[in-house]
Amino acid sequence: MNAPEFTETVRDDHETPLSRLGSSKWVYALTGGEMAGDAVEAAWAVEARAARETFEAWAADDPTEEAERAFADVAAFAAEHGGDGEAETPPTYEALADLTGTAARAGGLLAWTLVAEKTLAQMVGFFVGDADPSTANTFRDRKSGVREARETAEALLDEVCSDDDAWAAARTGADAVVEAAYADYVDTLESMGIKPKNVC
Repeated sequence: MNAPEFTETVRDDHETPLSRLGSSKWVYALTGGEMAGDAVEAAWAVEARAARETFEAWAADDPTEEAERAFADVAAFAAEHGGDGEAETPPTYEALADLTGTAARAGGLLAWTLVAEKTLAQMVGFFVGDADPSTANTFRDRKSGVREARETAEALLDEVCSDDDAWAAARTGADAVVEAAYADYVDTLESMGIKPKNVC
């Protein structure tokens, strides 16, 4: 197993949840149904703030130098590209915070990038449709930053996963994050009277 194979396995095994997290209904859920530019920006600010706090905490307590550096780099990206949102911590980040062990966290970070890239792609599309090319470009930059974070996560996975047990721990972490994000998607839309499983 290597990191690119790991990424593709996670993508393949969570194809349906990730597809739905790449739909406009996910942005609708994140904004509480307020499909306006300021609400979309605020939704990302909440995500970025939670990401910064999570990865800063990991960097502070992980004993592995490579992991400390990787988590700090992604936290810095989140801080630079938004992160002052004030709201209850989303379930995705509660799942991330529950992960212990460098391999599980590396897998969780990888999964976070997969979800965040889907989220940001839809946000780019929103601002394109809203005839706001400047903000669309800002979100494209954020999406590119998440892609770089995925590369950081993959490099870390290859560094810390030296045996099957480590890869299994990484997979457990990745699964937990995707499942938490998808459960949030389903629960939020159902609370708004929408049947999310009919949305692809």
